[in-house]
Amino acid sequence: MGLFDKLFQGNKITLASPVNGEIVPITQVKDDTFAQEMVGKGVAIIPSDGKFYAPADGALIALFPTGHAFCINSTDGAEILVHIGIDTVKLGGEHYTIHAKQGDTVKKGDLIVEVDLEGVKNAGYDVITPMIVSNHSKFSGFEKKSGKVAVGDAAIVLSK
Repeated sequence: MGLFDKLFQGNKITLASPVNGEIVPITQVKDDTFAQEMVGKGVAIIPSDGKFYAPADGALIALFPTGHAFCINSTDGAEILVHIGIDTVKLGGEHYTIHAKQGDTVKKGDLIVEVDLEGVKNAGYDVITPMIVSNHSKFSGFEKKSGKVAVGDAAIVLSK
């Protein structure tokens, strides 16, 4: 690591993938609100398993009772939305098991929700998972990763 890298490393915020799978462009989400980045910039992840974890340290400020979505205010100031599947709120929580509660302080890698992906797919829903930074304009840089990803791998890198 060079001097330049050491000086500016503190200006980077890495948001981890909340799930194992493949990161694809957000435009592949079949929901215009996400695909056109109306609620914020982000990536989409096609999950390969059903365990969803906190992508950053912070406060779990919203956890829908249906388990289909959660929001974290990271300790670094990023406002993150993880939305598991498209229109999955209509399942009313079926196929979702919640392992945290709204208001919890979470660490990157804490299990938040477990999902029976096959059950969701069999019910006719797409399991693609947008991960959005709603306050992206607060950051000077926004790098989206792509390709195969494991929980904890960088999905989005923000610059202060």
